[in-house]
Amino acid sequence: MEEYRVLLVDDEEDIRVGISRKMNWAELGFVLVGEAENGQEALELAEALEPDVVLTDIKMPFMDGLELCRILSGRLPASKFVVFSGFDEFEYAKQAIRMNVFEYILKPISAAELSGVLQRLKEQLDTERTERQSTEAFRRRYEESLPVLRELFYTHLLEGRVPPEQAAERAARLELDFTGKTWAAALAHIDGAADRRELAALSVRQLLEENLALEGWNCRTFLYGDAAAVLAASQGSGSVYAFIEALNRVCALAESYLGLTLTMGVGAPCAGLEGLPQSAEGARGALDYRGLVGAGRAIYIGDLEPDAGERISFDENDERELAGAVKLGGEAEVRTAVGRLTEKVRRSGLAASQCNLFFLEILTCLLRLARSAGLEVEEVFGTGFTGAVQATDFSSFTAMGEWCLERSLRIQTLIRRQRTDSAGQSVERAKVYIREHYGESDLSVERLCDHLHLSPAYFSTLFKRETGMSFTAYVTVTRMEAAAAALRGSEEKTYLIARRCGYEDANYFSYVFKRHFGVTPTKYRAN
Repeated sequence: MEEYRVLLVDDEEDIRVGISRKMNWAELGFVLVGEAENGQEALELAEALEPDVVLTDIKMPFMDGLELCRILSGRLPASKFVVFSGFDEFEYAKQAIRMNVFEYILKPISAAELSGVLQRLKEQLDTERTERQSTEAFRRRYEESLPVLRELFYTHLLEGRVPPEQAAERAARLELDFTGKTWAAALAHIDGAADRRELAALSVRQLLEENLALEGWNCRTFLYGDAAAVLAASQGSGSVYAFIEALNRVCALAESYLGLTLTMGVGAPCAGLEGLPQSAEGARGALDYRGLVGAGRAIYIGDLEPDAGERISFDENDERELAGAVKLGGEAEVRTAVGRLTEKVRRSGLAASQCNLFFLEILTCLLRLARSAGLEVEEVFGTGFTGAVQATDFSSFTAMGEWCLERSLRIQTLIRRQRTDSAGQSVERAKVYIREHYGESDLSVERLCDHLHLSPAYFSTLFKRETGMSFTAYVTVTRMEAAAAALRGSEEKTYLIARRCGYEDANYFSYVFKRHFGVTPTKYRAN
């Protein structure tokens, strides 16, 4: 098993040397990756080393061990802390407990005592690591979550949020039998239960489960929205009208048993799982007719709109895939997404005029992407664009796809340029802020991010990517350059220069200066 990384922090060099040499780190399952002589230095090291364990003294100059633990517990929440102190003070112990410190050890520290602490700590770390990685534990949690995951899967199917090529694989993973030649969706609408909607939905679901044992059909019932839904699969022998009649019986039972007016909207059957979002859309449309044909029964969209099954819809999955490819993918991902949409139209076998709504939905998606990115419409679609484009304006589905691809790639290029410019501007604004405030001792990444309106985690990643160094390191460099300039160009006392550069403690300033330049401030000025 991989060794756990340890950072050792103590202002007394002989203690650090003693601990580092006397401990058999490898045998205990640890590796000493770094040492620091104060909390401030340890904080900078921890950013780069990301230790699993921090062994730290409490009483140190510049930043004490408890403050170090407090800050690191936020930045490295998985790290464990062991603190040691020469003072048997109850207040220290109480604070250590609040910092979730693993062990509080009194000095002098013996190798045997520290070895015992590290052995217990390793057992805890091993347990946590094993639990995270254990296949059996994962499977147990997975199996406990199966009912919820299945309901989510059914919901995502109806809403078009499952890519067609992934549907069978995900169904198998959830231990679902999704074989069927014909599929249909039915959605429930409940009247008369405004004060007990959740209970009514559960009751309707149970009623559907108990009374939809139908020859030729395999029905799956689940909660959906404020009511319930049914996914019905036929092997080819089941008639959709037999399914509708069974739903009519359930509606009658809901009136008799529950005192509820239950209306079931039934969508047109489809040949595969990928057609379920369209069938669900038909079921929603059927429910809209309940004021016209009467509630308390099953309403089939095919009776009211005979061509309801001959449509092609731009569903939620289509929009998410296209938007994701444009905003987050590369050119290849955009080509794949647009190509899949073009092929979906081609496979439908419908005339261009019948696909016009599908094309307009793609166009709406692209307009929404452009608007959310703050792009000008003419910048994407060309001068004089009014939106008056239809599928029938193109000579073929291929030409329509090429038009959509060109606009998608254009939006992608403009968003990337905008994102790059924005990142650069944020970092430049940060540098300006640091130059203006480096002399303030309370300058921190949190304070800077409040000014920039960015999250510290995102900013830290962005800043390091753009500058090649962390925020803390950049501030230190800025302060050291300012201090060096003041030492070269003035006779001002060192402690005043230290304070002007953001260091309240002149000794710590001298320590950082020597670490940065290799000489003390006094020698630097003399040279």
